[in-house]
Amino acid sequence: MSAPGEALLRVTDLNAWYGSSHVLHGVNLRVSRGETVGLLGRNGMGKTTLIRTVLGHVRQRAGRIEIDGRDLSRGAPHEAARAGIGLVPEGRGIFPNLSVRENLVMAARAGRDGRRDWTLERVLDTFPRLAERLGHGGGQLSGGEQQMLSIGRALMTHPDLLILDEATEGLAPLIVAEIWRVIGEIRRSGIAVLIVDRDFRKVSQHSDRLVVLQKGMVALEGPSAALRDDPRLSALLGV
Repeated sequence: MSAPGEALLRVTDLNAWYGSSHVLHGVNLRVSRGETVGLLGRNGMGKTTLIRTVLGHVRQRAGRIEIDGRDLSRGAPHEAARAGIGLVPEGRGIFPNLSVRENLVMAARAGRDGRRDWTLERVLDTFPRLAERLGHGGGQLSGGEQQMLSIGRALMTHPDLLILDEATEGLAPLIVAEIWRVIGEIRRSGIAVLIVDRDFRKVSQHSDRLVVLQKGMVALEGPSAALRDDPRLSALLGV
């Protein structure tokens, strides 16, 4: 297992295709243990494809993917999960016919080092709304509650790296504030985080580094504090 500061996820010269469409073009990405990286870019620039490729969902790919030093360039999704990556997918991916409790408990497992820090009780303390709805079906929850459930479920796998794809998309302002609060708590717990979200200012405030994609390539990267007010960032994001 890597030490703090060493690469937990390392992507080198990654290319990916959907059929004949070449989507990722030689992407390099690194997330160190305990680090939070914001992945930015306008719609259609390859952010979700990059995540899906790293996790093994996109089969047409070339390049190297290492998770904690292990070569998973040709790995399947379950191998990425076993290697310590937790995903909060765009669209949340909860099971609508299972209760809140069942959605959470079904995912529970110890971390690769045996950690069981994120118990059901801790998740419910973190998300009091879920505690009030334990018996409700996932499909009965609001969008914000479903996002909380998706994050809680991922935390119960005790990941070394948590990926949040569109962390706050379509959520009410009060829920958005709650999600960012929880992201801050996750960061302080030592879990590495890769965040995709449209609010680049919030992402920059809650991350150590930013990586910006344009047309499937890394167009800009660097420390969040240095790039936050960089005009190149605004130009790339169209804001």
